[in-house]
Amino acid sequence: MEYISTRGLAPRTDSLHALLHGLAPDGGLYVPAEPLAPLTPGEDFRATMEALLERFFGEIPEPVRKDAVAKSLARFRAPEVVPLKEGGGVSFLELFHGPTYAFKDVALTLLPHLMAYAAQAAGVGRVCVLTATSGDTGSAAMQGFADVPDTSVLVFYPKVGTSEIQRRQMVCCPGGNVSACAIKGNFDDAQAAVKAAFADAALAARAKAAGCLLSSANSINIGRLFPQICYYLDCARRIGGPFDVVVPTGNFGNILAAHYAWQLGAPIGRLAVASNANRVVCDFVRTGRYDAHREFRITNSPSMDILVSSNVERLLWLLTKGNDVEVRTWESQLKAEGAFQIGGYALHDLKERFAAGWATPEETETAIADLWRESRYLADPHTAIGWKVARELPPTGRPTVVAATASPWKFPVTMLRALTGKTVADEFAAAGELAAITGQMPALADLRSAPILHEAVTARDAVPEAICRTFGF
Repeated sequence: MEYISTRGLAPRTDSLHALLHGLAPDGGLYVPAEPLAPLTPGEDFRATMEALLERFFGEIPEPVRKDAVAKSLARFRAPEVVPLKEGGGVSFLELFHGPTYAFKDVALTLLPHLMAYAAQAAGVGRVCVLTATSGDTGSAAMQGFADVPDTSVLVFYPKVGTSEIQRRQMVCCPGGNVSACAIKGNFDDAQAAVKAAFADAALAARAKAAGCLLSSANSINIGRLFPQICYYLDCARRIGGPFDVVVPTGNFGNILAAHYAWQLGAPIGRLAVASNANRVVCDFVRTGRYDAHREFRITNSPSMDILVSSNVERLLWLLTKGNDVEVRTWESQLKAEGAFQIGGYALHDLKERFAAGWATPEETETAIADLWRESRYLADPHTAIGWKVARELPPTGRPTVVAATASPWKFPVTMLRALTGKTVADEFAAAGELAAITGQMPALADLRSAPILHEAVTARDAVPEAICRTFGF
């Protein structure tokens, strides 16, 4: 499969180049150059993932692909990898049974092995992976790449906004080739700084002189995005008929993967975006206006505390049937003015294909409590927003699947307050009380005593220096 840029000013390339470079040289995101033909799910998750990798990363030899899948699946606690559980009138697709208890693990336990092969094939001495995170991607990238030969990882995360457990998953992560750095700002600041680093010719030259290549583990990278399609295809196999999907949405990669699954033949009816109080994507789906020029809110669903969702650019390219001129125009307006408005058939198709809803922090905790009382299902804040939105949308007659994106044990303070009204500031103490109330075994308790290994902090305008210092350019 060949890939092109959403902005149309970069040459076609293959999956190995796209994997290694993440962003296209014109600043766009890589997308398949040709329409996607249907893909029949395999007999189980493993077979479906192997078929997906063959489709999207066919330049990688089959033994390498199969070995990558085997190593990835060995790191999941659930035999079915992503269990499908009933509760509250919906099915929860539990995507959090990997090493860091978040959906990012599905792709980030694969990506290091795919990228290592691509680097070897390209003769790259070392791949230096830059990642911005709102909470979960960072630890998943660090865990995935830890001690993988000829790779290094640097994660930038908001100094304020992640849960303490999310932060500790990063700053306590062992591995001689992984680092984390707090940025004085929010996720959008971190993401903008990382994108700017990829466009920095002087930084690229310093990396090249050191025998290194800068790449990404965010969902701007096809190696992060396309493996996520697998769980929607596998879900379709298990349900056996048409269904709707509701996805808690931050950077728009997870729901875009569901859209690609639909393009590949999964019988997905309605795709619903579930947003928190930042609601920028929710408003976009409802009106066609993407407006990031608004107050940034820190909420109790931190992985969705995002105003600039990178993968919306891929959706724009799909909605315009590959009109890169329109995509460039809108992205330029977003950068210059903080907003853009789509119309015509693109807006029509957006509203035809997607629905949206959102929740305040208070509504999020009410949803957590209601779901627990109704079904004894413990949903993390992001998943609870998905359930609230699913419950409020007009019925279609199809079963609804809510993407359960993270373990509730990553957010014990919020969970305990939702169920009891009690606020316990210490997350590990809150987890103990939550375990006593629910009768469930808490996860991640070992982080309390784990040593802090990564203590760096930087300003946004000092990110290039932090990169050079960490990677040794």
